[in-house]
Amino acid sequence: MTIDGDLYRKVLGRYPTGVTLVTGIDEAEPLAIVIGSFTSVSMQPPLVGFFIGAGSQTWQRIEKTGSFGVNVLSDEQADLSNGFFQKEGDPWEGTEWEPMASGSPMIPSCLANMDCSIYEVSDAGDHFFVSGLVQEAIYNNVGSPLVFLGGNYGQFQGAS
Repeated sequence: MTIDGDLYRKVLGRYPTGVTLVTGIDEAEPLAIVIGSFTSVSMQPPLVGFFIGAGSQTWQRIEKTGSFGVNVLSDEQADLSNGFFQKEGDPWEGTEWEPMASGSPMIPSCLANMDCSIYEVSDAGDHFFVSGLVQEAIYNNVGSPLVFLGGNYGQFQGAS
């Protein structure tokens, strides 16, 4: 049985995801990929993960370094996400960042940041599943996460 691709996209579009910016550094060049599939994997050891298209050239460059950063975007950072997603111009221009221990870019204005070493990369259809061992975690107790649902950005609003 084959599932219709359009139906499959519509069904998956009903599930909200958070928006992260996975970063790395190749020599002196900062790199980033917008990721909506980021997840917690394990507490012991502290593992996180995400899915990335198998053809991603940016991921190939980040993977070679053996590490990556995760920047959890706030609901005020949709423009930042779009800048990296649309690939027009240099999205790093005007984006403040500093290197984490691995060298991966950390954007201090994000809700949270993690510096990870690559733990495992597994085949997952037309994607890879990347798991990372968290080496450092930074938490900012201000703001709300950027959420993506059905092709649109939104905000998380907790139940009262």
